[in-house]
Amino acid sequence: MTSARPVRSPTPASEVRRTSDAGCDLLIHSAAQLLTLAGGPQRGNELGRLGMIEDGALAMTDGRVIAVGSTGELRRHHRARREIDARGGVVLPGFVDPHTHVVWMGDRAAEFELRLRGASYMEIMAAGGGIASTVRLTRLASIEALMLEARPRLWRMLTHGTTTAEAKTGYGLETGAELRLLEAVLRLDGEGPLELAPTLLGAHAVPPEFSGDTQGYVDLVCSQMLPAARSHMQSSRPDRPLPFVDVFCEQGAFDLAQSRQILATARRLGFPLKIHADEFAGLGGTALAVELGAVSADHLVHTPPTDIAALGRSTTVAVALPCTPFGLAEHEFTPAQTLLEAGAILALATDLNPGTAWCESMQFVIALACRALRLSPAQAIAAATINAAAAIGRQDRIGSLEVGKQADVLVLDAPDFRHLGYRFGTNLVSLVVKNGQVVHPVWPEG
Repeated sequence: MTSARPVRSPTPASEVRRTSDAGCDLLIHSAAQLLTLAGGPQRGNELGRLGMIEDGALAMTDGRVIAVGSTGELRRHHRARREIDARGGVVLPGFVDPHTHVVWMGDRAAEFELRLRGASYMEIMAAGGGIASTVRLTRLASIEALMLEARPRLWRMLTHGTTTAEAKTGYGLETGAELRLLEAVLRLDGEGPLELAPTLLGAHAVPPEFSGDTQGYVDLVCSQMLPAARSHMQSSRPDRPLPFVDVFCEQGAFDLAQSRQILATARRLGFPLKIHADEFAGLGGTALAVELGAVSADHLVHTPPTDIAALGRSTTVAVALPCTPFGLAEHEFTPAQTLLEAGAILALATDLNPGTAWCESMQFVIALACRALRLSPAQAIAAATINAAAAIGRQDRIGSLEVGKQADVLVLDAPDFRHLGYRFGTNLVSLVVKNGQVVHPVWPEG
């Protein structure tokens, strides 16, 4: 499967072949391996079907894929206004990162040092650190300041190959601040080029003003925050679907009954659902996600066997976040092999956040998943593309290179897809196409 051709970066702009024929807008050709990931989300032991075409090519028009096939075939039948020679690299769909907390203020480098000295995540959180420390800074920030802080992170994500990402609120923990975070996500999505799927995570932690009264905060989320978010979307973005609603179902955060109250209220209001579950203890959050039809259940490090079996029978996607235990220097990770044996749909995400996993690279997630979750490179790629798209309900639009789907494409400076798992700490992405447009590197026309 490996091409012997030397791999070089894609042709610079001055060498891009153009013709006057408008048969297609853009044609990428001469890929040693074109990975289509065709056929929809991959369950269980099916995970890892890459749909590979050797010496492959891809044609795009109006931001959509119009043809995939061999280089010879597509260059005969599709004359393009612009052609890019992949020169023996790998071409694949843009990565989808289905779990991030990308909008926040400040950092928690001091807490990292505390953890190195032996303090646990939950101990730091109980002492007023952790999420609460980020909340203090984030509550003071304007929408514009939040966007200014997030833009460089989004750009680094894009240049490492993420073309679509989920983005959570959750560092406001009061209605006004949560709505500012939501609005920042919506505006950043409008700016592009990285496409964002918003999630309202008002139940990320118990804010300090509700210390000792978790149920009081749960009641506020249900009676005030969720209706306010729905009204905000209906008045400011009536053409957009409602964001996901998420909850941190965990010891020291929200118990199973409180998580059910929040998610059931959200579902009645028309919100689609997600859940943080089983990161430190299995409280039943995964089974709750399946019961309520959540699009995903995320973390799943300590998920009970009965909940894993339920996932395997459902369409709820299991999202593994290996950077989080890695960032906490823990040794237990999502039991990916057990999930696959149960028939679950497994996806990967960064969990990009300031406390435990400041990671903007899905390439690193893939490399880590191969080692910590024992996934093959092919399985990890599928979990970071088509299955990750399913974890935000967009598998019909993105996550694979199929005719009619959005043209979100990467070119790797590598001759074989296995380099994504084999190598780490280096950015292998040399070209990013979003909606049929080259967005990295930004090449001048002419």
